[in-house]
Amino acid sequence: MPSPDQIAIRGRLSAERSLADLTWLRVGGPADWLFQPADADDLAQFLAALDADIPVFPMGVGSNLIVRDGGLRGVVIRLGRGFNTIEVDGTTVTVGAAALDAHVAKRAAEAGVDLTFLRTIPGAMGGALRMNAGCYGSYIADHFVSATVVTRAGAQVTLSATDLNFAYRQTDLADGWVITDVTLQGETGVPDELNARMQSQLEKRDATQPTKERTAGSTFRNPAGFSSTGRADDVHDLKAWKVIDDAGMRGARVGGAQMSEKHSNFLINKGGATAADLEELGEEVIKRVFQSAGLTLEWEIMRIGEFAPSEGQAERGAEYRTKSGSKA
Repeated sequence: MPSPDQIAIRGRLSAERSLADLTWLRVGGPADWLFQPADADDLAQFLAALDADIPVFPMGVGSNLIVRDGGLRGVVIRLGRGFNTIEVDGTTVTVGAAALDAHVAKRAAEAGVDLTFLRTIPGAMGGALRMNAGCYGSYIADHFVSATVVTRAGAQVTLSATDLNFAYRQTDLADGWVITDVTLQGETGVPDELNARMQSQLEKRDATQPTKERTAGSTFRNPAGFSSTGRADDVHDLKAWKVIDDAGMRGARVGGAQMSEKHSNFLINKGGATAADLEELGEEVIKRVFQSAGLTLEWEIMRIGEFAPSEGQAERGAEYRTKSGSKA
C-alpha cells in the first residue's frame, strides 16, 4: 500500500504537523500526517487508497479536545471550507460537518427555523453529531434526520438515527469514519424571537462561564446523565460543577492548568500548560469527586495521542494547589 504522501489528492497533506494551534486549549504534539481534503470525493479516494493499518482521526475545530504532548500516530483529517455550507429548505437544515454550531443556529434563525440550542455550543457540526451535543434540554438527536459519512474504507454512506444509536454525549459512529454533512429538522419560529432567545443564552453563558479563557468547553459529563434544561426549576445536585465544588476542586491547579473559578467544570490553560498538566488535573478531580461523593466523573473532553514527559512534572509529581493555595 502507498504511504499517505504517495496518494494522489487535490487537498493538502502535511507531515509532522503540530496540532497545538488547532485546539482551543493550545496544547499537544504533532500528528504524523494532517490531511485537509478538497471535498468529499477527495476524502473518499484518499481513505480508499490509505493503508488500512494506518489509524485515522477526524478532527473538527479542536473545541472539545486534548491532544497529548507526544502527538498522534496516523492521519488526522480536518475538514475546511469545502465542508461548511449551510442550506435551509423549509424547516430542514443541511450543513457541512465543518460548519460552526453557532453559525448554523444563526442561519436557521434568520430563516425562521428553531435550532437555537446550538448557539452556545462550541465547535463544529461534525463533532456536535458525534457527541450528540445539547443544552437547554435539546440534543442533536432530537432534531436529527440523517448524516453522510465517509467510511475508513472510502465508501460514502448515509446514516439514520438507528445507525448512530444516540445516547447522552455519545453515538456509535465507527472509528475512522468521517462525517461530511448533517441534516437536521427544526420547529418553525419567528426570527426576531429566536434571535432574542439566543442573545439571552449568550448573556447567561458569558455571565457564568469563562468564555474569554482557553478552555475546551465542559470537562466532564454530568453524573445525572443530561445537560442543563435551562428551566428555573433545574436541579444541580448531580451536575458536574456541583460535585466538583463539593470536592473542593474549584480553582485547583497543576502547572499552567486550572479548574475555572468562574465555572468549576471548565478546565483552563492559564498559560504554559502542557497536555499532561491538563489531564493530570482532570484525573485528580475525578479522584477527589469519588472520595467526596462516591461518583466517578466521565471525561466529556476527548483525549487522544501519546503521552510524553512534561517539563518539571517529574519533580512536581501529583502535587496540585487548591484555590486557597494550599498543597494537597
